[in-house]
Amino acid sequence: MESNLNIGPGALPALADYLRRPGLSRVFVLADANTSALCLPRLAPHLPTGYFVIEVPAGEEYKSLSSCDLIWSCLTEQQADRHALLVNLGGGVVTDLGGFTAATYKRGIDFMQVPTTLLAQVDASMGGKTGIDFRGFKNQLGVFQQPTGVYIDPVFLQTLDPQQLKAGYAEVLKQWLIADAAAFDKNRRLGWLTDDWTEIIGESVAIKRRIVAEDPFEAGPRKLLNFGHTVGHALESYLFTQPGREVLHGEAVAVGLICESWLSVQHGLLEASELDKIETFVLSVFEKVSFVSLEAEVIAEFATQDKKNAGGVINCIFLQGIGYGVYNQAVTLTELAESLRYYHRL
Repeated sequence: MESNLNIGPGALPALADYLRRPGLSRVFVLADANTSALCLPRLAPHLPTGYFVIEVPAGEEYKSLSSCDLIWSCLTEQQADRHALLVNLGGGVVTDLGGFTAATYKRGIDFMQVPTTLLAQVDASMGGKTGIDFRGFKNQLGVFQQPTGVYIDPVFLQTLDPQQLKAGYAEVLKQWLIADAAAFDKNRRLGWLTDDWTEIIGESVAIKRRIVAEDPFEAGPRKLLNFGHTVGHALESYLFTQPGREVLHGEAVAVGLICESWLSVQHGLLEASELDKIETFVLSVFEKVSFVSLEAEVIAEFATQDKKNAGGVINCIFLQGIGYGVYNQAVTLTELAESLRYYHRL
């Protein structure tokens, strides 16, 4: 796991301390157009002199090979050597993209994650998954590579609009549903908004770190962290092909949480009363994602490229009760489509 993890107001000073270590040739910062304007001014005082900023456009569509080309070209033109370090300042797109380009430049340079969205702080920046989208499929290309550190300052969440904040909350919900029934029950009564995210971030990070430590390369239990993502990624990928209908990753995952909970009931693992609690809470936080019933089969087809699949079998994550996820649960395209129709009828 990450050798340096810092959460809270002391995170950026801790990053500055690390960057003073000997042997580091140069620091590069990867930011998108938003974080360059809104977040870099807060990070800059903690960076060494002579750092170089690489900026990519903001948005999921730029989590691509063309963005990798831009980053690799900048590093090459700036003569970055294998002792250089890339600091990824942004949400899940930047942390995934930056981690992948760093892991593949000169067979790997060090990188650090400074996540600025709730989604990245509780999920995308943690665990060593890197990657980009390819030919319309989420995270189709990537490698496992641990960052040398993750530095989480909740103050960056003040730069987010409510929609982006909610998108991150879907990943928090996922953690509770697979591993912490008490936290789910407590927070569904309190509601999703809070004045201080530090405790929730810390709890979510602890769940993910515990699971990843047990299974770093997703051979078994780490698959639990994909709860909601079989349907969620399929929906997100499909709507990405429909101009003007794109949804945020967390919004699609929220749909997946309901669909895969419903499938858990159909397979006799989850009580209908528990599904009702999940539906009620998710729908109290998230607006319903719009699609027509006839699109369900087309959306489900995107799941044939899911990375959990094996031997042509679509593997899903189910709940064996709230707080207890189970992995390697085989589903058919027909079942996935029916789960989407169920969500559509709610």
